[in-house]
Amino acid sequence: MSKPTLSDLRAFIAVAEHRSFRRAADFLGIARPSLSHAIRGLEDSLGVRLFHRTTRSVALTEAGTRLLGRLDPLMHDLDAALEDVTGEQGHLQGQLRINGNDVAIGLLLRTVVPEFLARYPGVDQDLVAEGRLVDIVEQGFDAGIRLGEAVPKDMVAIPLGPDIRFLAVASPRYLAQRPAPEVPDALTQHQCIRQRLPSGKRYRWEFSKCGQTVEIDVPGTLTLDSSSLMVEAAIGGFGVAYVPEPYAHAALDDGRLVSVLEDWCPRIPGLSLYFPGNRHMPAGLRAFIDTIQALRGQVEALAPSKPLRKSTPAVPPHPKGER
Repeated sequence: MSKPTLSDLRAFIAVAEHRSFRRAADFLGIARPSLSHAIRGLEDSLGVRLFHRTTRSVALTEAGTRLLGRLDPLMHDLDAALEDVTGEQGHLQGQLRINGNDVAIGLLLRTVVPEFLARYPGVDQDLVAEGRLVDIVEQGFDAGIRLGEAVPKDMVAIPLGPDIRFLAVASPRYLAQRPAPEVPDALTQHQCIRQRLPSGKRYRWEFSKCGQTVEIDVPGTLTLDSSSLMVEAAIGGFGVAYVPEPYAHAALDDGRLVSVLEDWCPRIPGLSLYFPGNRHMPAGLRAFIDTIQALRGQVEALAPSKPLRKSTPAVPPHPKGER
């Protein structure tokens, strides 16, 4: 029996972790037929079938599961040894993949990325901005960035900034036509700008006060899938929007929007970088975290946040320049 090559074993681990030949090929940077050929060759040399394949799914066989269990720690130890050598020489190379929403990736571009590029020019940064929450391990990412409440419980999280709030906001023109809601249930008497989540579901607005939590499927004839567009719609007088405060603070500052139900809008954990804690940390990710720590003050200063405001009157005056 010919011994498998290191490339063959890495190909096997990639397919096993991604559960997809297409995603594994993309991760490895090779053509899918080449990956399929490598796996077939590995199975032939070992004399066992490693994967169950259908047109829609890929799953490990019992033999494949045993092999992965033995290989995974060995490969991590090998990667660690190689990374320690290159790190000592100051020539860190490879790829760092991070997933987050547009606000999170924008924060990295303004703070950490320039310094990281200067320190480690040999590392390719693949930053993917998308609204939906993904399984970073399954999708081949080294780390993700999300609000603290969205970080999976089995991940290690590093806070990037202060807590934030979601605020219910509306234009003074809209609130001049009907009383501002004083409790969340009063939103049922308003036009609300609803939000479609990346999963396709409509977001139910969540409020909390003194330990009481309220979740409402608000009424409304307009549904959007972008916080920025929801703010724009609220400024235009289409109704009440419920958005992260950083998206609305400019319009709140200049009077185009006012906030309601502030007593029901507590602060929640802000953005965090998170990654699996049960596996060897890639040298690139370790260096990225070190860069974040070195720039801690700058990152926290630019992280999405905004101080609390006083509650607005039930019927606010029309500010100048209101559209």
